[in-house]
Amino acid sequence: MDNSRVYRMSFASVYPLYIQKVEKKGRTKAELDAIIFWLTGYDKQALKEQIDKKNDFETFFAQAPRMNANVSKITGVICGYRVEEIEDKLMQKIRYLDKLVDELAKGKAMEKILRK
Repeated sequence: MDNSRVYRMSFASVYPLYIQKVEKKGRTKAELDAIIFWLTGYDKQALKEQIDKKNDFETFFAQAPRMNANVSKITGVICGYRVEEIEDKLMQKIRYLDKLVDELAKGKAMEKILRK
């Protein structure tokens, strides 16, 4: 499967959609940001810089300070694929983020989303 189109999508163009999705379900942008910080190691300023630069997903994840050590605990199906079985590492990272956003929107407790 050619994933290059997804990789070239700017994170800044998808971020407002994530916000919209979680807010529609009664969650907050702050909770969304906490998930992104947990997953990638970005902080508030670094995330803002990624958005301001309109970096694509490939760059967004390549420049992430560190992927969380508990990332392997993220399991389940997203977009018809089991995240733990996705072989393409970049696509797996993108789907990890999608999975966490879905869990937030579905009302899962932050403590469980962040695999504590």
